[in-house]
Amino acid sequence: MKIYHESDADISFLKGKTVAVIGYGSQGSAQALCMRDSGVKVIIGETEKLENSENPSWKRAKEDGFEVYNIGDAASKADIVHILLPDEFHGPVYKAEIEKHMTKGKALCCSHGFNIVYKEIVPPADVDVIMVAPKAPATEERKAYLAGFGVPGLFAVAQDGTGKAEQVALAMCKAMGFTRAGVLKCTFEQETYEDLFGEQNVLCGGTVDLIKYGFEVLTEAGYPPEMAYFEVLHELKLIVDLVFERGIQGMNAVISNTAEFGEYYNGPKIIDPSVKDRMRESLKLIENGEFAKTWLAEARAGKPNLLKKRADWAKHPIEIVGKEIRSLFEKK
Repeated sequence: MKIYHESDADISFLKGKTVAVIGYGSQGSAQALCMRDSGVKVIIGETEKLENSENPSWKRAKEDGFEVYNIGDAASKADIVHILLPDEFHGPVYKAEIEKHMTKGKALCCSHGFNIVYKEIVPPADVDVIMVAPKAPATEERKAYLAGFGVPGLFAVAQDGTGKAEQVALAMCKAMGFTRAGVLKCTFEQETYEDLFGEQNVLCGGTVDLIKYGFEVLTEAGYPPEMAYFEVLHELKLIVDLVFERGIQGMNAVISNTAEFGEYYNGPKIIDPSVKDRMRESLKLIENGEFAKTWLAEARAGKPNLLKKRADWAKHPIEIVGKEIRSLFEKK
């Protein structure tokens, strides 16, 4: 795949345009601040009141010096509507407040293709539909920008209503510093399916369950929970950092020979090739829309299962002992 850098993007494609960032959460604030610092005209679309109290995101955007409007007003004033709300809110908010303002020549943008791919949002044919997605948490994205660099990113074009959709997407990547590191062009489907797969099977689902079961096996065998925490969770960060910095072979060159031999001896017995069959089934449910259907039904029912799982995790011994151990490393 081609990696696009600074010379491949022209920020002048944003000249004279107003970008409305819809949602001033972690990604919304990071992306809005980076674009503004690059000279782009950015306004914020938020909900002013939450259950009779001021929305803290509205207040924070004001304090950061942005013009802040209700979502519909921001969309009406913008040339580019960049939705950075949680996935489950995109469709309802778009239909209620944004859709009527998506007139010919505008661009609809997001950082995750979920709602376009699963047709929760169906834009009119005469607008650009683009995606600009940082491959990093918002805090790291902003930190890298302020340091004069940037995080890698993806961009995609689902619909080119103006003939300039790709140039606008690349200009936004440049304004947020992504082209300093490098961006890849993909499709909305590739980003959405791979992102969901990675979260569910490796980054969140797979890793969290591996930590949980390792902790439970050690503690059920009588080992102190504090020691178990260090072995299966605390040290995981050190290993992941090594893999990130040096690759798997580089990590193996740093750990002990005993640890490396144990990786080859026991790792395939714990995570054996049969896991790929279950991963393939997971990917199938993502690609055919079954996961999206299940998640959106859960969200619209008030997230009962999600909230129960969240509450259950708070009571798990690894979380209780983890808070105690992490407090030891806090600066006094």
